[in-house]
Amino acid sequence: MMSWRSPAWLLFLTTTILMSTTRLLALAGMARPGCQERCGKLSIPYPFGIGPGCFRRGLEVTCDHSTGRAYLGGQGSNVWAFDIFLLQGEARVHKHLTWDCYDDTGISNFIRSPLDLHSYQISHTKNKFTAIGCDTIAFIQGENTNSYTSGCMSFCSSKASVDTSGQCTGMGCCQTSIPANLTYFNTTFSTRRSASVLDFNPCSYAFVIETQQFRFDVSDLAGYSFAYKYSDGVPLVLNWVAGKESCDEAKKNMSPYACLSKNSECVPSDNGPGYLCNCSSGYGGNPYLEEGCQDIDECDFPEQYLCLGQCTNIIGSYSCTCPKGTQSTNASTINCSPYQDHTQTLKMVLGISISTVFLLVCIFPLVIEYQKRKLVKEKDGFFKQNGGFILLEQMRSRRVETVRVFSKEELENATNNFDKRRELGRGGHCTVYKGIMKDNRTVAIKRSKVCNTNQKDEFVQEIIILSQINHKNVVRLLGCCLEVEVPMLVYEYIPNGTLFQLIHSEGPSISLDDRLRIAIGSAEALAYLHSSAFPSIIHGDVKSSNILLDDKYMAKVTDFGASHMVAKNETHFMTIVQGTLGYLDPEYLQERQLTEKSDVYSFGVVILELITRKTAIYSEDSSERKGLASSFMIAMKENNHQDMLDKSITGVGMEPLGAISELARKCLSMKGEERPQMTEVVEQLKVIRRTWQEKLTEHHATETENLFAEPCGTNYPSSFAQYRSIAIELEHGR
Repeated sequence: MMSWRSPAWLLFLTTTILMSTTRLLALAGMARPGCQERCGKLSIPYPFGIGPGCFRRGLEVTCDHSTGRAYLGGQGSNVWAFDIFLLQGEARVHKHLTWDCYDDTGISNFIRSPLDLHSYQISHTKNKFTAIGCDTIAFIQGENTNSYTSGCMSFCSSKASVDTSGQCTGMGCCQTSIPANLTYFNTTFSTRRSASVLDFNPCSYAFVIETQQFRFDVSDLAGYSFAYKYSDGVPLVLNWVAGKESCDEAKKNMSPYACLSKNSECVPSDNGPGYLCNCSSGYGGNPYLEEGCQDIDECDFPEQYLCLGQCTNIIGSYSCTCPKGTQSTNASTINCSPYQDHTQTLKMVLGISISTVFLLVCIFPLVIEYQKRKLVKEKDGFFKQNGGFILLEQMRSRRVETVRVFSKEELENATNNFDKRRELGRGGHCTVYKGIMKDNRTVAIKRSKVCNTNQKDEFVQEIIILSQINHKNVVRLLGCCLEVEVPMLVYEYIPNGTLFQLIHSEGPSISLDDRLRIAIGSAEALAYLHSSAFPSIIHGDVKSSNILLDDKYMAKVTDFGASHMVAKNETHFMTIVQGTLGYLDPEYLQERQLTEKSDVYSFGVVILELITRKTAIYSEDSSERKGLASSFMIAMKENNHQDMLDKSITGVGMEPLGAISELARKCLSMKGEERPQMTEVVEQLKVIRRTWQEKLTEHHATETENLFAEPCGTNYPSSFAQYRSIAIELEHGR
């Protein structure tokens, strides 16, 4: 007898399922007998058809045999279809673009492409009206039960201002929804007058497209590239119905009734008035043909039709029963279990109980010993798999004494067996716990969820390098545990949370001096990684939530999960982009090359967070979400970036804030070669802070002299109290 786990049985089961699935798909794609079944690669299922008598009214298909293309409608139709879905009442077609192009003298080309469908409706749930171009206002005019006009606007003053997120946000691309029951539409543009964008965007496009099939790219603005890209038209989804009546009205006159199969049923259309046909439960195929719906063998589809016993197909359904000698209250969901008479059961229970007790007495010590050996062997296996022996050898050869290899039991005891109440933070790939060691030292334990055993050499190398990092602004690695499936890392505990929490919580205002001090500390850490570590370390995920604050609010850079070690002046090519949206270097996104300048760009976003107190991706007054970097760069160009600054620090004067804003602008340059090195960022931040402190101290001394020179009762400027308060903070090292 063939085992159900044998390769032969699995091959038989797979073949049976594929044959059944193929048979059902063939039935669903059946054309009317005697009619053409395909046009090119497209199957033409009835009620669609080619030629007289082969289609239901309004669902004619014309086949161009020279190109193999199928068109919805009679001769002269330009609605090219490439998918027809019977159950959903949908068809996917190509639709040409409406576009116009300009040169220095005016319009050089204009193409309009209206669409009149009659028997079809444009799906309002799966399509959107879309326009591409700078300085573009596009309109869609259509008809359903009423006339309809809508539009969207897309503006961008330069190529740098185009939204590179891939979304249609109004900066190079815009989108809007369309109404239900639309059978006709036309697209057009408002006259475009600006010539400032012609050098990189001479053309504007307007079209209705299937939402899931479109993602905006900056290259779509260049020349005629988008027109060439969709020379055959863009995909959109149409809705169709077998009849425009309700199901009750359709059944009153069976002559034009579309659901011909006796094993079919009428269902209301989800996309507007009218009805469609489906095969009844237990049947599959084409409900629009008399013999189109045929019985399904449910036993061939165990994932869809559950049965934990013996499955037997019956016409229109299936039965699930238990084999002889077993029973279940519901064999579809509950396993069948053996049953016997009570006397036999009692004897069996007594015999099994006595045998079990005897076996336990004899075997229990052996099992305990076996489990101990198995556990030790498992730990040794994980230790070897995770590069433990390589790590120990490297530590001996390099005389690394700052990193300790912890046991699994030590970390379990320190975290109370990884109690959820000890969680400090949770991310997509790891969880960080607060641990208290036996010597009462508090640590942070990072427990990852996945591990790539093929990268154990790189993992060991990373531990060795991180163990040699000795910088006051980098979280110190204390050790690791390798005798578990996924290695755990142990870091020093930083008590005051993240910079993100400090900036964006609803707490008291943070002084500008504190913000500069934190920025300098973070920048010094990154400069150390780039310039002093060997080989250089690119952090790869610089953001405010990866900058911790100790008990004296000193910045500590952490989380090197996305970091990479490279030789000096080299880049690291990435097949998969890592990082956080809002902080990612656009040059890295485009070229997949991670460099030290990628960290500089991300740090520029952190600087903006410090002076604006806005998140990297933010929204105002429930409006659409914006990128902080792009918004600030646009505001800098328009010389109104002061409006974005945190109001609580604008009172100190615009000179230091202007210098910080200019530094952030350099860090956020679109080209990495134009950004400063992190060492330069550190020096500029120090100069800004030192210059500002000197001016405050000088101003404080002048105000103090005036205070003693004026008679009592003199009214002093309100700014005096402010500068005096700031000076006191500086004197106390805040």
